[in-house]
Amino acid sequence: MSQISEKELKQLYEVYSPPRIQHAIMKGRVVAVDRSEVLVSIGHKAEGRIPLSEWSSDEPLPRPGDEIEVYVENAEIREGGLRLSRRLAHSLRTWQQIQEALLQQTPIEGVIRRRTKGGFVVDIGGIEAFLPGSQVDLKPLRASDTYEDLLGKRMRFKVVKINPAQYNVVVSHKMLLEEELARQKERILNVLERGQILEGTVKNVASFGIFVDLGGVMDGLVHVSDLSWGRVSHPEELYKVGDKVQVVVLEYDTETKRVTLGIKQLQPNPWEVPPAELQVGAIVEGTIVAVADYGLTVEVVPGIEGVIPVFELSWSTTPVDVQRLYRVGDKIQAKVIQFEPELQKLTLSVRQLAPDPWQHAADKYAVGTTHRGIVKNYTTIGAFIELEPGVEGFLNVRDLSWIRRVRHPGEILQRGQEIDVVILDIDVNNKRLRLGYKQLSEDPWEMLRSVFQPETYHEGIVGRITEAGVQVELAFGVEGFCPMHYLKTPSGEIPKEGETRLFRVIELDDQNRTIVLALQAATKSARKSRKKQGEEAGASSAAESSSLEPRTRVQSRQKLGDLEAIAQLRALLNQSE
Repeated sequence: MSQISEKELKQLYEVYSPPRIQHAIMKGRVVAVDRSEVLVSIGHKAEGRIPLSEWSSDEPLPRPGDEIEVYVENAEIREGGLRLSRRLAHSLRTWQQIQEALLQQTPIEGVIRRRTKGGFVVDIGGIEAFLPGSQVDLKPLRASDTYEDLLGKRMRFKVVKINPAQYNVVVSHKMLLEEELARQKERILNVLERGQILEGTVKNVASFGIFVDLGGVMDGLVHVSDLSWGRVSHPEELYKVGDKVQVVVLEYDTETKRVTLGIKQLQPNPWEVPPAELQVGAIVEGTIVAVADYGLTVEVVPGIEGVIPVFELSWSTTPVDVQRLYRVGDKIQAKVIQFEPELQKLTLSVRQLAPDPWQHAADKYAVGTTHRGIVKNYTTIGAFIELEPGVEGFLNVRDLSWIRRVRHPGEILQRGQEIDVVILDIDVNNKRLRLGYKQLSEDPWEMLRSVFQPETYHEGIVGRITEAGVQVELAFGVEGFCPMHYLKTPSGEIPKEGETRLFRVIELDDQNRTIVLALQAATKSARKSRKKQGEEAGASSAAESSSLEPRTRVQSRQKLGDLEAIAQLRALLNQSE
């Protein structure tokens, strides 16, 4: 008898020994099919029956010879009967696939069957899984979305969570989409380079720029400054969501996955190829795009902006109220006075559209001629008078009145007032005019010498008192000066400001045109002392009384103008004659 090898022994054991098949999934072959059951053989003379109801209506009925998977619920091989289940075999096999999908992070297919609270129920080979509403798509589902379109749809999912005890499964379709987008984005970033031109769709419009969807894979930002060579107040002026646009890649970061795009770079920079007519001396029309205290910013052509400094808006030396006179969006004409494309510098002028008024000022404003002007401004030493826009003269405070000692031009003039002035001097090279106001009338000094003769008495109102003396307001608005040593009485008293007193003319200073006065009380007390010494008491007394009669009286504190004062002086002299 020959010896049996180990291999042959193992084969004999497999033939004559029944396998351990209970609670296991086995492959079986359909032997017969009747109206209610299917007879299935799993080998080793073991057969079992499966109800025909375990096949769904949408599945084809089994036929003899078909091979199927079954689950052995109970094995009674000695009696030749088995309790088999195709449904349990299918469910266990599906559950194994779900567990493998979770462990290996591989996708699995399923069909969305119905909607439930917070999401959907997905059929994965007979196992029901839960699909949260937030995991259906990249964008969250909204109330306006049609959920019925999802029902019955076969999709791929990623298993997120399993509870084996309760056979609960949570899946996500969004995670698969995100992974696919990440892979596509990675592929695009690997081939992306600066200067590459792409086509995309405007996805969102913000105040700082627009987001462009690059084929649904990734988004790029076009900053508002890269939308157009011209000035853009808000991107919505040029684009809206859904617009198709061509963009160029400016920058990209492989780490942050951020892409910066540009649109204006697809067109040539207008500063590099400016219009031929844009040159120094040309008159252009543009749109005001910015208004500031320093001037205006004007867009001459899209992408080329120029500045009109505030001093180039008018020939007038008075600052222009830019905020009040100009508005963004207004059209304006100007002259090009500086153009440097390489420095992107354009300076414009409005005032140079008209000739410089000083070109013919020497002929128009000859010395000695009279002109009408407007008081624009004044300082402590004089006032600025505008004769025409761009031509101003200075009126010194000394040239305001023959009669009065004017300390500030505001005593006579007001801003915006129209007055006549005389040209005293002109310097065209330095654009300077010296004006006179009192020169409109004759010099009344000779008449004043006739009225305010030395040793005559006049009423006066005590004015400003200083250490040197006091200013005295005489008749006709004339001012005199009383030194301090002629002001004090023997008792040392000094009259108060505003009091009306009698003054004696001491002298007339022709060089400074000043009437020097002395207080009458001081003169009278000196004469009284001489009387006590016995110097012609009667004659002196008569002469004194006649000399103390004032020759002029102050009627009121209202000061007269030169013309009115001179007229009254002439009338007084005529009356005296």
